[in-house]
Amino acid sequence: MSLSLLFPLGLLALASLLVPLLIHLARRHHYAPLEFAALRWLRAKARPRQRIRFDEWPLLLVRLLLLAALAVLLARPLLHGAPVQTPPWVVVAPGLSPPTLPAGSEGRWLAPGFPALQDTAPAGRLPLSSLLRELDQTLPKGTELTVYVPDPMRGLDGERPRLSRAVNWRPVAMPVGATVADSAPQLRVIDTDQEPSALRVLDALQRAWSGQPLSAALATDAVPDQGQVGVWLADAPLPAAWQAWVQAGGSVLAVSTKAATGMGTTVLQDAGGKAAVMRHALGRGQVLRFTAALSADALPILREPSFPRRLLEQVRPLPPPQLAPAAAQAPLTGATPPQTQPRDLAAWLLVLIVLLFALERWMATAPRRGAGA
Repeated sequence: MSLSLLFPLGLLALASLLVPLLIHLARRHHYAPLEFAALRWLRAKARPRQRIRFDEWPLLLVRLLLLAALAVLLARPLLHGAPVQTPPWVVVAPGLSPPTLPAGSEGRWLAPGFPALQDTAPAGRLPLSSLLRELDQTLPKGTELTVYVPDPMRGLDGERPRLSRAVNWRPVAMPVGATVADSAPQLRVIDTDQEPSALRVLDALQRAWSGQPLSAALATDAVPDQGQVGVWLADAPLPAAWQAWVQAGGSVLAVSTKAATGMGTTVLQDAGGKAAVMRHALGRGQVLRFTAALSADALPILREPSFPRRLLEQVRPLPPPQLAPAAAQAPLTGATPPQTQPRDLAAWLLVLIVLLFALERWMATAPRRGAGA
């Protein structure tokens, strides 16, 4: 354990210790001389040198301690490394019935703020993995932690939790409800004369994504709907309406360099390392430009089985998994342990100051003291 001061200049108040010392020196008992007739003719001797003597030194000591405690309080001392005693924690994911808590343990919901189990369980889906990491950094080091989660477990964020402590992991079997998967994006081609080979490639992409054929072409003056992916194969710049749609967050597949602005960045390469798809940002949206015509001879990447999935990840990034077996999400160890918070000694110093002040007043006003200090 170590001690530090938030405001070391507060120790300058220790200079006030001179005040009671000077007061006690100035208020010593003085004895008046009394002359005796029989001794008046004796030869006067040299007076002995007076020594510094404090009257009522216990009271002086208490006053010095009181002022010293006030000076240390002003310096705001903190005690580092002090052991913190915390009861074991039992956290339960919302949606589960609270278990019977062991004696002396602390029960909380695995929810923002970690409310007590006696409170109403929070509703809605919660990021359980993220909350576990937050709880691990909140609890003091060495606190025992038991976690009840549903199996399968929801609220994942794509990464298995890694905590600084071992956890008693308690999966609770739950029925799996029906889940609705995100619909695959729909390709929309503008109604112009297109190469049959390009349309065949786009139809194959659409079937690989959703199992459905390519939709009918858009009218010349139309733009795709929100959530769809526009396809611009004309050797011309994007119309103003399409540019506004992309800037609002849309995505466009294009071939011509006239449809994109700027240098762009390579997002897909073929097996030989040659750039196949370039990304050009436009407002909140993007233009994904093929570096060659949409044919297997011009773009060898079209022959790769993984191309539809890789292109889909660029058009619409896949969300992180939200459901997994709870046993597979048991937290790993090895994370940085939480920093131990220093203990503020201000409360203890205030108690000491009050006791010293009461003792000083009792000693200064006690009737048995003959004279005031």
